[in-house]
Amino acid sequence: MKMHIVNFGKRGQLKIQQMAFMLIAVVLFFALVAVFLLAIKFSSLKETAEIFGEEDAMLLVAKIANSPEFECGRAFGATRTNCVDADKLMVLLDEAGDYRDFWGIDSLGVRKVADGAKNECNSDNYPECNSIELIEGRGVGVGNFVSLCHKESSEIGTYDKCELAKIIVSYDLK
Repeated sequence: MKMHIVNFGKRGQLKIQQMAFMLIAVVLFFALVAVFLLAIKFSSLKETAEIFGEEDAMLLVAKIANSPEFECGRAFGATRTNCVDADKLMVLLDEAGDYRDFWGIDSLGVRKVADGAKNECNSDNYPECNSIELIEGRGVGVGNFVSLCHKESSEIGTYDKCELAKIIVSYDLK
């Protein structure tokens, strides 16, 4: 009996190579799809983080306006919410930089709404000014309206003067 030996080796190797290339191609295809989906997911994650940062800053504005360092308290009669004492702000003007890390903000300022021109407050021109920059910096700013009150004197006596102002907090997007 004579046996014929058929050489299936080269054809078998070719089939194995084709299968290996197909498996690699399928794995690469799914890897690219996964990378594409992750890129879309992370882009929306950044937008979500920005929205949460802005919401946190808005809540922080209200919290700062009602903090003991700024609030009017009973100095102007009954306790008021969203009332900022301008006299307290002027006292804090030189030391407000210490609060930058405490509140996690980039800048903090209060501006009167009625006055158009920006007239920076200092000890010489207070209360004839319209902008108090407690912490100077740059960033994305959000604000809230508050009553800015201070004591004024006239011939009749001392009275409370309250004006509409906007407290602005800037935070840095990281």
